[in-house]
Amino acid sequence: PDFNQTGRTTRKQVGLEPTQSIKYLATMSTVEEIEQAAERLAPSEFDRLAAWVSARYHDLWSQQMERDAAAGKLDFLFNEAATERQTGSLRDWPSDKE
Repeated sequence: PDFNQTGRTTRKQVGLEPTQSIKYLATMSTVEEIEQAAERLAPSEFDRLAAWVSARYHDLWSQQMERDAAAGKLDFLFNEAATERQTGSLRDWPSDKE
């Protein structure tokens, strides 16, 4: 899928019109109902749904990483890398030995 200027995929870019999602979600309120509906989709429609779910998951993950970084929750990673660089033990990942 194409990404918009924020790096996020929009519903329209993966082929779901706003009225379609509202129609489907208005009658489904549980994951089980959504799963059952997904089982009934034609392969091309399932592909569109899968692209949307993947883009949505990516957006949520990116937002969580941004919040964690802003809150300093990832600072330990930078500190570890700085220490390894200073001691000369910083290595590429994945290493050639793995």
